[in-house]
Amino acid sequence: MYAQRFTALLPVLPVLSIMTVVTVAWADPQVAPGARAFPEPPVPAVGRVWPVGTRPAVVRGWEPPAGPYARGHRGVDLAAPPDTPVRAVAAGRVSFAGLVAGRGVVSVELSATGLPPLRTTYEPVRASLRKGDEVAPGQVVGTLEPTGSHCARTCLHWGLLRGRTYLDPLSLLPPWLRRSGPSRLLPVLGVPLP
Repeated sequence: MYAQRFTALLPVLPVLSIMTVVTVAWADPQVAPGARAFPEPPVPAVGRVWPVGTRPAVVRGWEPPAGPYARGHRGVDLAAPPDTPVRAVAAGRVSFAGLVAGRGVVSVELSATGLPPLRTTYEPVRASLRKGDEVAPGQVVGTLEPTGSHCARTCLHWGLLRGRTYLDPLSLLPPWLRRSGPSRLLPVLGVPLP
């Protein structure tokens, strides 16, 4: 792709300019060998609900791996009891509903999130939808299975991918939905006291 783009620019730009662009794009000393030279586009906060509960406890957070086969945690684990309804966090289409390594997995490709589109994964889940079904934010996609979780207690493993790159699924949620803590009453100005 890049080779074709630069070849098309050859007659237009001097060779030095092309070499400078190539050097900036591929010879960045901050980029580790084998890592992506270009950053991922930001994740839009399209989430409208948590996948389980209102503000579930995060048992284990996202720990990005250093490489494609490196150690890490490619999602977040959310505490929830068995048979809890699992909801789609945003609108999309079910791209997979079935078993992976003996665990129930539901994957939803999110609408209007760029190319390749973002995809959320939920496991271990007993799917209530099939591949190709459209989902709305908050729609139940299945129930949390009592076995198959890698947590000490039952939890939902929630993942997010763009193509083959894992991302932090909590970044899908807007700040107002992630916020925790007590509500605070603010003064109302201009209202006379009785």
